[in-house]
Amino acid sequence: MASIKQFQVTFDCAEPERVARFWCEVLGYVAPPPEGFATWDDSDRALPPEHQGPAFASCADPSGAGPRLFFQRVPESKAAKNRLHLDVRVGTGLVGEERLAALEAECARLVALGAVRVRLLLADDDNESCLVMQDIEGNEFCLD
Repeated sequence: MASIKQFQVTFDCAEPERVARFWCEVLGYVAPPPEGFATWDDSDRALPPEHQGPAFASCADPSGAGPRLFFQRVPESKAAKNRLHLDVRVGTGLVGEERLAALEAECARLVALGAVRVRLLLADDDNESCLVMQDIEGNEFCLD
């Protein structure tokens, strides 16, 4: 049986291009156009008129280490809490006030991009502090 070598994370969303740009900024990813096209607009113009308009977008880790993110337009809006979420690791190795300061600094940067701060979960006996947030379409993620 072959092992899985790569995976992508797919987001259902209303505005794929906008959500992809947000996550590129959050993670330092890039959004290369589809193969064979110089830009996403060139790719879009190659479609029949009735299918034009960004139905999907993607972004990738420029180092190749992280998973590809894919964003696809869907007609329905988000209705419930995510069953899966991303943890954006900004406080790795930090504890106490130093960790909180790193989380708060990144939170401020992301709020300026359109993210929403939901709540701070303070450290307990089992876990370090983290910040629960939402992206620009309400998908939950954590600053960890």
